[in-house]
Amino acid sequence: METLHLTDSPADLAVAAKLLAEGEPVAIPTETVYGLAADARNEQAVARIFAAKGRPQDNPLIVHIAAWEQLLPLVTEIPAHAKALAEKYWPGPLTMIFKRSEAIPASVSGGLDTLAIRWPSHPVAQALIRESGCPLAAPSANLSGSPSPTTAARTAADMDGRIAAIVDGGPCEVGVESTVVSLVGDVPQLLRPGYVTAEQIAEVCGDCRVNEAVTKPLKAGEAAASPGMKYKHYAPSARVILLDGSPDASIDYVNAHAGVGVWALAYDGETEGLQVPFITYGARNDEAAQAHAIFEALRRADELGAQILYTSCPRAGGLGLAVYNRLLRAAAFEVIEL
Repeated sequence: METLHLTDSPADLAVAAKLLAEGEPVAIPTETVYGLAADARNEQAVARIFAAKGRPQDNPLIVHIAAWEQLLPLVTEIPAHAKALAEKYWPGPLTMIFKRSEAIPASVSGGLDTLAIRWPSHPVAQALIRESGCPLAAPSANLSGSPSPTTAARTAADMDGRIAAIVDGGPCEVGVESTVVSLVGDVPQLLRPGYVTAEQIAEVCGDCRVNEAVTKPLKAGEAAASPGMKYKHYAPSARVILLDGSPDASIDYVNAHAGVGVWALAYDGETEGLQVPFITYGARNDEAAQAHAIFEALRRADELGAQILYTSCPRAGGLGLAVYNRLLRAAAFEVIEL
């Protein structure tokens, strides 16, 4: 299959919208990461997403809308918390889980009776939803399990020849996937951390519980209620190992294990004394910068020949929890206590 490389010009967006309306998958920019979009109501189109990514069928997708009215036919009820969160954070990088209506095939939700929905803020994503006339199911536009792409070039590296088109809308602003909060239950439950934090959700809703699978593997036989809950995810080819300790202790440990293919993923300003090559991804106290750069850093590690990638544990709170969650899964939960 030849993949069209499109710009965000009106003419190219019309081409992309037509492909989406015809049931073809198209990679599109969002404010979080690039998404692999297709008509969420079309079971064959959704199947093409899973095939292009090599994604397990039990891993749910997120449906993207561009107006509150588009939500109503897709769900069976709208909790009060949803309205309050939408007023605060939609459009934006927040996904809410509702009870799914029959308008959306069960395959979109990995066979679950729930549905994850968000209203992206990226103007290109909004334009394509409107012009195609489709609510768009759109996981990240990467091969399943690898780091999510935050540019059209990274998307093309994984998706060229697999999908109909890629729309280049520039680099993504946030850099990690949307926050996912389940509203099916009495108390909102964070299933995947992102730019909108658990603390911010609690401010709106009065409470927000963090599901233990955010920082631990799913239990045996437990279904993934949200994207990003699988055991290993977001991973480069290099073996990622998290180091839980002080900056000095981490540097000493890495230096003691220096060798061919050993690299460090370090914070800006914390590389002095490292005796291995390194990649930086933001300052320790700048979690927005870390989130913006983390996936690009993981992809760069592979390009530069890293075989083992040691990195310090980010803070497990606020926006830092999103970075910590991605690195935990990239490392398949391999953490060394220093």
